[in-house]
Amino acid sequence: MDLAALLQELVSVPGVSGLEDKVARVAMDALRPYVDELYKTPMGAVVGTIKGHGPALVLDAHLDQIGLVITAYGGNGFLRFDKCGGVDPRTLSGMEVIIHGEEDLFGVVSSIPPHLAKKEDAGKAKDFRELAIDTGLSDEELKRKVKLGDRVSLKAYPAQLLNGLVSGAAMDDRAGIAALIRTAELLRDAECDRTVSFQFTVREEVGGRAAAATAYNINAHAAIAVDVSFARTPGIDHRDAALIDKGPMIGYSPILDKGLFDRMKQIAEEKGIPYQLEIMHRGTGTHADELTNLKAGLPVGLVSIPLRYMHTTVETVSLEDIENTARLLAETVLAGPPEGEGGVA
Repeated sequence: MDLAALLQELVSVPGVSGLEDKVARVAMDALRPYVDELYKTPMGAVVGTIKGHGPALVLDAHLDQIGLVITAYGGNGFLRFDKCGGVDPRTLSGMEVIIHGEEDLFGVVSSIPPHLAKKEDAGKAKDFRELAIDTGLSDEELKRKVKLGDRVSLKAYPAQLLNGLVSGAAMDDRAGIAALIRTAELLRDAECDRTVSFQFTVREEVGGRAAAATAYNINAHAAIAVDVSFARTPGIDHRDAALIDKGPMIGYSPILDKGLFDRMKQIAEEKGIPYQLEIMHRGTGTHADELTNLKAGLPVGLVSIPLRYMHTTVETVSLEDIENTARLLAETVLAGPPEGEGGVA
């Protein structure tokens, strides 16, 4: 599998929360060769299953990305908006955007020149209510082509950097989607005889309400969420972030299953897969939190891919970290539960 090409394809398709259809189709087509059953849920998530022995181990990553939502017509050809997911207002002024209306429209976010800014506003990010999108269209044209509630994605230019790093928007969590598709390929090549369900979920960036709903009808005995987490950059405390290109982060939190955490760590060491630890004192802020409440409750693990510049258009990950995430997940599936135990892996 050409991971770089797969990731490029995934991040080049828009999928703002609640509008994931296009990226779901791309991910579905990429997963299809490696699973025995594939379908789309009423909520728009993708589920693919390798049919084997025993209850399923669910592997989860989310399709959606952060963006904006149109809230009002601003007059003089401008559109007002608010965030759809955790958009950082510091990054917005002067941003290029794509409005997903009846047709895709290019726009730019307004910016007040520094020469005209008030002294008290110097160095401050503008609130969403103070910004607008300029498309160059008249008010009449806008009302025909753009409806209130239309989603807006942040225009990005995916790029391959040096030493196997790649940059662009929506690496959160298309990197996780790519890791799961690669996991499915590894399991097919290993002739996996265990049941594994891959779920590509929706609406994570607006509260994470779809992971448990997607997995509800799966006969699961455990789940592992795959997401991104913080990689170190200047100004970030090393206790809050991992090193990029040094392996996936295995999560440890009071809400995560310690047996599954220990099992993944042991497998990584036995198989020579580089890994790092991510220690959290409460919840994880990922779908792992939601999956623990599935039905009567599930043992859940978390594996995260280190990512720089989260929630920007230049999110940066390492292809090697994605590959090692897939290796860790595949080896965890193939190892099965600890001998003599009901086991969660």
